[in-house]
Amino acid sequence: MSIKVKEWLKRLGIESTHEERVEIDREIELMTGQSCDDGVSKLTERQFLDIIEKVKSRKKKGYERPVILAEALA
Repeated sequence: MSIKVKEWLKRLGIESTHEERVEIDREIELMTGQSCDDGVSKLTERQFLDIIEKVKSRKKKGYERPVILAEALA
């Protein structure tokens, strides 16, 4: 889990669950193509907030992002 993501969340006053933070990390990695600690520094505050909103709205709807197995991509 990203320490930098936790710092951003704290600085912005956003509370999140462990599961949400893990999902936020994944979204950052998908968006930037880098590890979440490196990738978060490439995002604007607006992009970061958009990711938070996306993850939190998914949880409210009861939707979990499907896990894609590497074998399925081959």
